[in-house]
Amino acid sequence: MKKIIALIAFIFVANIAFSQTVNDVPLSDIPATYVQIVGSGKMFSSKLNIQMDFGQKDSMWSSKEHDLKDKDGNKLEFNSMIDALNFMEENGYEFETAYTLTNSKGNSIYHFLLKKK
Repeated sequence: MKKIIALIAFIFVANIAFSQTVNDVPLSDIPATYVQIVGSGKMFSSKLNIQMDFGQKDSMWSSKEHDLKDKDGNKLEFNSMIDALNFMEENGYEFETAYTLTNSKGNSIYHFLLKKK
């Protein structure tokens, strides 16, 4: 009975660990040492739009290929860049550096560079 419970627990944890994707690539399988998370404010919300760039091939028609998604394909939402940074640390990345740019509308766009552990 203990072996069955342990197996079920392992499958559950493995499912959680491999359920987040970017461009349909599981976070654990991203073929890059460095990734950049980019955060920008959402309209009428205190949450941020978070996108991740690991050098993936882009379609010129869609920016959604950079969105972090859960196992059901829904876009993950983060309360802040630190929330996103903690999420990425839990998924095997460590912080390297950060910088902020301001666009022509005066909105801040946050860039965090991370390295795979």
